[in-house]
Amino acid sequence: MRTMRIAEKLKGWVQAALAVALLSAVAACGGGGDDSPSSSSGSGTSGSTSGLPASPTQQPIAATAANTVAITVGPGATGVINIPTVSVTLCAPGTNTCQTINNVQVDTGSFGLRVVNSVLNSTMQSALQPSTISGSQLAECATFADGYTWGTVRTATIKIGGETTSTAIPVQIIGDKDASTVPAACSNTGGSAENTVSDLGANGILGIGTALTDCGSTCANPATAVNSSNYFACPGGTSCTRAAVPVAQQVANPVANFPTDNNGVIVQMPPIPDTGAASATGTLVFGIGTQSNNALAAANTFTTDAFGDLTRSVFNGATVTAFLDSGSNGYFFADSSLTLCGSNFSGFYCPSSAQTRSITLVGANNVQATANIGILSASTLFGSGNKFAYNDLAGQLGSSTAFDLGLPFFYGRYVYHGFDKRASGGQAPYVAF
Repeated sequence: MRTMRIAEKLKGWVQAALAVALLSAVAACGGGGDDSPSSSSGSGTSGSTSGLPASPTQQPIAATAANTVAITVGPGATGVINIPTVSVTLCAPGTNTCQTINNVQVDTGSFGLRVVNSVLNSTMQSALQPSTISGSQLAECATFADGYTWGTVRTATIKIGGETTSTAIPVQIIGDKDASTVPAACSNTGGSAENTVSDLGANGILGIGTALTDCGSTCANPATAVNSSNYFACPGGTSCTRAAVPVAQQVANPVANFPTDNNGVIVQMPPIPDTGAASATGTLVFGIGTQSNNALAAANTFTTDAFGDLTRSVFNGATVTAFLDSGSNGYFFADSSLTLCGSNFSGFYCPSSAQTRSITLVGANNVQATANIGILSASTLFGSGNKFAYNDLAGQLGSSTAFDLGLPFFYGRYVYHGFDKRASGGQAPYVAF
């Protein structure tokens, strides 16, 4: 979904915002406007699934162990499709002041926890004090394909399922600073502010991709931070300017900070019908090979770059960067042979019949495997009833050099993300399924 690398790679999740009004209307069995499939020019209306590849059939384990938590796909916070969510508890450091936040999106394409300020109660807002850098308030501008989030960095102890971080870690509180404080270096990134639950489609983002923090050396090194850091020092809370921030103060992957089960995650989603499902319940498992319930049992294991990207993959004869991203609500890639939907479903594909596309995933370890994905017309899917889970929804990505294997790829699979532990002499980052 969201990347904290100053838009180095594009994510397709944001295109879901174009369908929020539609999906809300479908969920309410009514609403204004003409949202019928036939009103979308250039869209397919065939419901046949005969052209789709066979769907994977792995079932998630029960979320009953301490290193597990249930994932829910459903109406969620704002009625956006294919948003996998969990509950996360934040506690103010050294206190018993805690709050559980529901509907936090599970995102293997970003790194670190971000919570919308408006969902925190007043006690938590006061208890979680903003961090400082050289005596100034520390804020972050997290930029992505269509906009940015702006808010302070604070520290909190994080509990998910039965696991708790060993210490308080940096998190971003989205939307807690006035819009007037947004620096031009943030607002001029080409998109709008996305600092509310409505904008995000969730109450927060749980970034559990392969990186341990959301920026790393780029933001820690003054030579690169001066132009590329997504962190800002705000003396007196205003006049914010880019700042170099030590890795220890950067927004951190919570799972990597658990005392055990901290080397990766497994996202397990159930198989669903090709025409979609009203909801889906999966399991997020912490740790890989650390417990009897999280053995690495994948057919394909690919080492990646630090951010979980497979930079040597091949689609339609061209080299692309592929990523397995639970935070994107569809497959997103460039393919001029697929018909785009009309304005009602702008950005999604609407082929007249079911389609299969294949991408060859290539790891840094030279492991190769072909992934076949199915595509049905978005207008057909969205017109099929009150559903929020889809395994064959796809849309256009502006970059021809990227291929986003979003949440549809996760249904019926165990998808592993192994964290980058090389700095401490450990494993290289990897993805597996």
